[in-house]
Amino acid sequence: MLFRLIICQNDTVFVLKMINISTAKKQRLINFVSLPIIMQQQKMAEKYSEDSIRTLDWKEHIRLRPGMYIGKLGDGASQDDGIYVLIKEVIDNAIDEFIMGFGKTIEVTIDESRVTVRDYGRGIPLGKVVECVSRINTGAKYDSKVFKKTVGLNGVGTKAVNALSNSFRIESIREGQSKSAEFASGKLIRENDVTTSSERTGTVVTFRPDDTIFGKFRFIDEYIEKLLWNYVFLNRGLTIVFNGRRLISKNGLLDLLNRNIDTPICYPIIHIQEDDLEFAFTHSTSQYSEEYYSFVNGQHTTQGGTHQAAFREMLNKTIREFYKKDFDANDIKTSLMVAFSIKVQEPVFESQTKTKLGSQYMEPNGPSIRNYIGDILKRRLDNYLHMHQEVADALLKKIVQSEKDRKEMANIKKLARERVKKASLHNKKLRDCRIHYNDNHAQRLDTTLFITEGDSASGSITKARNVNTQAVFSLKGKPLNSYGLSKKIVYENEEFNLLQAALNIEESLETLRYNNVVIATDADVDGMHIRLLLLTFFLQFFPDLVRNGHLYILQTPLFRVRNKKTTHYCYTEHEKLQAIQSLGGNPEITRFKGLGEISPGEFSNFIGKNIRLDPVILRKDLSLNEILRFYMGKNTPERQQFIIENLRPEAALA
Repeated sequence: MLFRLIICQNDTVFVLKMINISTAKKQRLINFVSLPIIMQQQKMAEKYSEDSIRTLDWKEHIRLRPGMYIGKLGDGASQDDGIYVLIKEVIDNAIDEFIMGFGKTIEVTIDESRVTVRDYGRGIPLGKVVECVSRINTGAKYDSKVFKKTVGLNGVGTKAVNALSNSFRIESIREGQSKSAEFASGKLIRENDVTTSSERTGTVVTFRPDDTIFGKFRFIDEYIEKLLWNYVFLNRGLTIVFNGRRLISKNGLLDLLNRNIDTPICYPIIHIQEDDLEFAFTHSTSQYSEEYYSFVNGQHTTQGGTHQAAFREMLNKTIREFYKKDFDANDIKTSLMVAFSIKVQEPVFESQTKTKLGSQYMEPNGPSIRNYIGDILKRRLDNYLHMHQEVADALLKKIVQSEKDRKEMANIKKLARERVKKASLHNKKLRDCRIHYNDNHAQRLDTTLFITEGDSASGSITKARNVNTQAVFSLKGKPLNSYGLSKKIVYENEEFNLLQAALNIEESLETLRYNNVVIATDADVDGMHIRLLLLTFFLQFFPDLVRNGHLYILQTPLFRVRNKKTTHYCYTEHEKLQAIQSLGGNPEITRFKGLGEISPGEFSNFIGKNIRLDPVILRKDLSLNEILRFYMGKNTPERQQFIIENLRPEAALA
């Protein structure tokens, strides 16, 4: 008797295949397996009553389902982790005051885990201070006469910050008087009486994220600085003081591009502003992919939306009409770098985290976003190119060169795609997950691709991973040093080609399939070398993946220290010594030499909720070209001298 049977997660039984079994026997088998399931379902149905229905208050719901309000939790390693969303929600209110013409300075102070944001706007009306931070759907943003083109429209932001903080204090100074209140996990602890105040008008919010929700988190200054710089780029005249340092921009999006471009450009940045639209763009000489910094009402729309699609479409149309040539859109967008901002009345975003715009119109019953952008872009860009012939010539030269490169690579790309298609039928390198970053799914921010060193390490991670959100790509040996090579090598090298296809970033970062791309290699010399070669690949061909905070290094323990009762996993020599001291006696100490030595059962501790990731961050004061040239170029004597001068014994690193 041969048969195969599967029981799905919802306890529904399916007989997939049965051979040489009579109909009666089949039915008895189904009944035999189904009976306990049916009984369990009946038991559950009996328990479902009025007592099963719960009504949560606002703070309970936010704390129970934080993902609905801040996207995801995280420990601060990723720039879209919840602790940064909390900071942003508070600053957004201060920015809205500035937009309405009140308060030119915002002070942001972070002392370890405590955040303070002070603005000098009008201050919350004193009689509504408590309600504005603790009563859901309460705020002034519903009145478009008061806040015309703001980011926060749903009356949720500061309430989420309050509910997700173990301590939260709000103070409003208005017309010589002050009112303050203190909360813990959203619960009102103290409401102070109105008092006289000599302080300048405005609002002060101080909070500490709840470590019972966010775990052992840390703030990374580079992420916060990037957030704050975007605010000043988009709001000329605004000064933000971050831990005593002043951030200010005189030239808006022109300054934003200048700050973020670390490669030579083909022509001076084209910068145009009119009414509610501002944009700046140029083409890089060495970058391959298209890169957008798009904003709506000051909100960084990292997932784009209707405004970004309209800008891309209208830019292509304007350039084609100016040169009177039907250029391929790929030739226009290759190496394109754009900063783009639009202000929309009552914008509709696709989630509370506001990373993608869904609005079609500038305002209710107003012009469409597409037509508004198209009118300004066509008129102003056409005039600009006519008035700056040298820029028009350089732009044309770049597009023509991209066209030439594309045609030369057409056959190579075709063969590469055919290889990927064949490999996709049985791709041993990729163990994919079910949910992806470009899906409209609640867990999209958790999607992760681990790039591992060999089959041994990938086997452990594959068995321990979350199959819904975690995928594994296995390397075979050391990848090629791609420094100084053209993108042609990405298609000719099978491993690079398959990795590019797995990430789905050949055309644009908008189609990226995993939010977190994690390099998981051994903590030895070979592992470090592979890590460096992979970093070179991404920085050489997909630097926007790094700039947008998607690339990480997985930290795995170097030691296991245990006795019969307790096990400690240690990531440094210092942690090992602490573990030995805490256990006392003579504990067993294991040194992990490679990821393959860690069993799948243990690995689940390191890639789950306690995962340790080190983000790869491009510092502004370092040139990308110089970094790659020094570490990956043909300057061996220079590197050798650097190693000799900076080599330190292991004891000094502990």
